[in-house]
Amino acid sequence: MAAMVLATARLLLRGSGSWRRARLRSGAPPHRPFSSGGAYPNIPLSSPLPGVPEPVFATVDGQEKFETKVTMLDNGLRVASQNKFGQFCTVGILVNSGSRYEAKYLSGIAHFLEKLAFSSTDRFNSKDEILLTLEKHGGICDCQTSRDTTMYAVSADSKGLDTVVGLLADVVLHPRLTDEEIEMTRMAVQFELEDLDMRPDPEPLLTEMIHEAAYRENTVGLHRFCPTENIAKIDREVLHSYLRNYYTPDRMVLAGVGVEHEHLVECARKYLLGTRPAWGCERAVDVDRSVAQYTGGVVKLERDMSNVSLGPAPFPELTHIMIGLESCSFLEEDFIPFAVLNMMMGGGGSFSAGGPGKGMFTRLYLNVLNRHHWMYNATSYHHSYEDTGLLCVHASADPRQVREMVEILTKEFILMAGTVDVVELERAKTQLMSMLMMNLESRPVIFEDVGRQVLATRSRKLPHELCALIRSVKPEDIRRVASQMLRRKPAVAALGDLSDLPAYEHIQAALSSRDGRLPRIYRLFR
Repeated sequence: MAAMVLATARLLLRGSGSWRRARLRSGAPPHRPFSSGGAYPNIPLSSPLPGVPEPVFATVDGQEKFETKVTMLDNGLRVASQNKFGQFCTVGILVNSGSRYEAKYLSGIAHFLEKLAFSSTDRFNSKDEILLTLEKHGGICDCQTSRDTTMYAVSADSKGLDTVVGLLADVVLHPRLTDEEIEMTRMAVQFELEDLDMRPDPEPLLTEMIHEAAYRENTVGLHRFCPTENIAKIDREVLHSYLRNYYTPDRMVLAGVGVEHEHLVECARKYLLGTRPAWGCERAVDVDRSVAQYTGGVVKLERDMSNVSLGPAPFPELTHIMIGLESCSFLEEDFIPFAVLNMMMGGGGSFSAGGPGKGMFTRLYLNVLNRHHWMYNATSYHHSYEDTGLLCVHASADPRQVREMVEILTKEFILMAGTVDVVELERAKTQLMSMLMMNLESRPVIFEDVGRQVLATRSRKLPHELCALIRSVKPEDIRRVASQMLRRKPAVAALGDLSDLPAYEHIQAALSSRDGRLPRIYRLFR
């Protein structure tokens, strides 16, 4: 068999060679037999082919076709959609509820509701049944709770939109909240609290502490995680009393990305209009409309950080400090300058600050990590809400160098209101726009952006509008917002060995001085 194949191949090669020799002898130009251009041999690719109809291309009329469409239903619920091509869509319900509204309730209800999401409902007997229904449309689900928003989201095939909206409506408005599910949630919350205390990364705990220090016992300063003493107290009755006031249609947005707006509105009317929730149809009577009151202050947690390593490699003992000052809400014009300032400060960890997007040219890297090798971390964060904001810097170092680390941070805060180099400002603005546009490549991120903006402002600023605002920021804008920020009392969170932590009054004095230096302390004995 092999001999026959070899012989056939030789004949073909021999025949091909004899054909080429015959063409050359006749004087005909060499021509590839397999070319498909025989019909139009002399027409360049830049010219249209004769006899072929002209192509029809999609036209652009100059108006961007990515507007977010918003429709309000008769019950006050808003439906928002953003067009995005693709087979899959992301749809969800965002509720204006969270830990900031728990002043009159047991703290931790929002944390419980996050863990109870997508459990059994009137139509679905178990969480497994919900997941199997989504699986038929290639779907996944998730619930996330922040201080001011609760978000139920599903990503699935666009053809299953009707099923997805019906499922979301059932999950949000008709949860069974059985005793067994609540008991399982108590165990999950207890495990999460223990994990929060044990994890080497202190950032979630410090964020909780800095909010508690900045907004003492009000709104966004209330505990986001359920306190241990409340785990056993939260039951079905407590959850229903909260849901009755805060899970009302006027506090909800049904958002979708990758769906037709008319179809989404039709599904909303079918499943979310005129439906009676599991806790009854009473109107909300006790809604907390408190405005965040910035207080400043300090929250300290003494803890042995010498054995936080989870593996065989030892982790150095560190003390973590976070200093914050009040900025502004995301509804104010100064929100954009504060976002640029936060990007200009940047920073990161000592081993990752030079990586992609970590800010190798930011102030906290150049002026802090690059000059002080003993500092393990210096990162800037900006938390913004509908009535307030908080710009803070987190730093980590050996417990023996805490005082020096705090002074370095206070100096950097003072320098925010100083000279702003045009090059560093342009770099920060470009980096902010780049981060914004790259994040908005992701469909779930677009969904969250659409939902949060419509929930807060009833409309949405498009990316090109935000980029125009970012480009318009000037050096004097940065100096102005930084100077306003430095007039407020600081908020301080400290975790670890705090024996060398400066007094809160000394930190406040340093932030009120010209150079950011801590007051000198003279001791007779050490």
